[in-house]
Amino acid sequence: MFTVLWIVYAAIALAGIVFYGLREFHMLQLNGYKLPEHSWWMKKNKRRYLYPGLLFVLQFILLLLKSKAAFAAGVIILALLNAVFISVYKPGKKFKKPFKYTARVKRMLVTFGILIAIFYVIAIICGKETVTETVQVEDYALDSVGYVTATYWFRKAVPYIIVSSALYLTAVLVPLSNIINKPIETSINNWYINDAKRILGECPSLHKVGITGSYGKTSMKFYLDELLNSKYNTLKTPESFNTPMGVTITIRNYLKPTHEYFICEMGARRVHEIKELCDIAEPHDGIITSVGPQHLETFGSIENVLNTKFELADCVKKKGGKIYLNGDNELIRKKTPEYEGAILYGLQEGNHYRATDISVSSRGTEFTVTTPEGETKRFSTKLLGEHNVQNILGAIAYAHGTGIALDKLTLPVKRIQAVPHRLQLLDQGGGITFIDDAYNSNPSGCRAALAVLELFDACRILVTPGMVELGAKQEELNFEFGQEAAKSCDYIILVGKEQTKPIYNGIKDAGYDMDNVYVADGLNDALKQVHAHQTSQKKVVLLENDLPDNY
Repeated sequence: MFTVLWIVYAAIALAGIVFYGLREFHMLQLNGYKLPEHSWWMKKNKRRYLYPGLLFVLQFILLLLKSKAAFAAGVIILALLNAVFISVYKPGKKFKKPFKYTARVKRMLVTFGILIAIFYVIAIICGKETVTETVQVEDYALDSVGYVTATYWFRKAVPYIIVSSALYLTAVLVPLSNIINKPIETSINNWYINDAKRILGECPSLHKVGITGSYGKTSMKFYLDELLNSKYNTLKTPESFNTPMGVTITIRNYLKPTHEYFICEMGARRVHEIKELCDIAEPHDGIITSVGPQHLETFGSIENVLNTKFELADCVKKKGGKIYLNGDNELIRKKTPEYEGAILYGLQEGNHYRATDISVSSRGTEFTVTTPEGETKRFSTKLLGEHNVQNILGAIAYAHGTGIALDKLTLPVKRIQAVPHRLQLLDQGGGITFIDDAYNSNPSGCRAALAVLELFDACRILVTPGMVELGAKQEELNFEFGQEAAKSCDYIILVGKEQTKPIYNGIKDAGYDMDNVYVADGLNDALKQVHAHQTSQKKVVLLENDLPDNY
């Protein structure tokens, strides 16, 4: 009986380790394999670990159970509790960003498997050591020594506690696997990075431009690529490939000797990460689109954000290249005097490249560009909103600086398409149009998105889970977002009760009719409510931010 009980218990624990471990590896992957971010995430989601923590403590009751019946009952109860635990983490839930079995993940899984194997080997060794002591154990002495030997090992609590601990400590063993593998991963990454540098070195005529900013950098990259492609053969980092390995993969897989311009998006969540990217790409020129309260939980302060973004300007300055700056951004403007020859673009007076006479409608945007030499040209785009004018203007400024005449840029500007999930218009039919602005929302982007929503003569609906990664200012900024939303929206759907409390309070503080506010459990629930909402008007729905699976 006890042999079977041990085998079943160990198997249940192993199944739990597999399911729980894969889920934790997924969260580690979403956190970029970075221990500080993952530790912060674990702290923020501490409720997730209450149940395994409770079971970890509860399992030690087995040490107190002396009789065979009580011990067997304790093991069975604990096994059932483990089965409940497994049911929570069993496969089946669909994630927005699925777990990818990359080479790095496979290496970590091997290390994780070795750690789990160590737990099981120790459990078996402890059990065998117990067998050698059976003759001297009076509590379990029965009719025959053989029966004592067979039962005492399986009844002993230590082996059960060891395999259970492997299950309950999986959330710790997963990042530990990452730590153990760090020297290996660093060595592998360095090899790939050095190979990318070698490839760049073999392209001496390639002109490299780095783009960074708290927001707007991906849009700027796509716009600039469209404009430069009208004259040059260009390569851009795809999608949101803005990390060292993303840039490295782009260079190694896609760069050809025929490319004339390499447009490199540079993202950062911590101090000096832009410098790390500059050390790889060594850009000749740079564009800084914005500086704002983004990723404050990892940067620590807005000053750190500012200095990190300007690591691109520092790199360009050393090379004697050109740095293009968003002159409308207050923080950037204050830093500009440190960079002689910086080229400013924006909507305000004092910029070298300036956009004026902006006309915005639900059909698109028109504006006039004035160059430093005083030349002017009227442009039109299908994109919506003043903030898009700012990014397009930055792309025009850089493209013009490479020698493309202003009048040669009007057609490429017309061709610019909305970047996916960044104020992308999606007509779903049935009287519903979505404005998909689901990518990584920020305070400036939220205001711009609400301004675009106001352009439509329709029932204006907002669907949002709010903004994240804003540090100590997160509650305050989400409260302000709620106040702004109350001015622009006819109906508001908040996604997630806990996450959206500050927005809800901001809406309420603005005197909004709270009957027109719905708090959804998730995005699917929110979309059902969009369709269920009764109105005689056409519906225009702003999808503002979509939190990843680790929120």
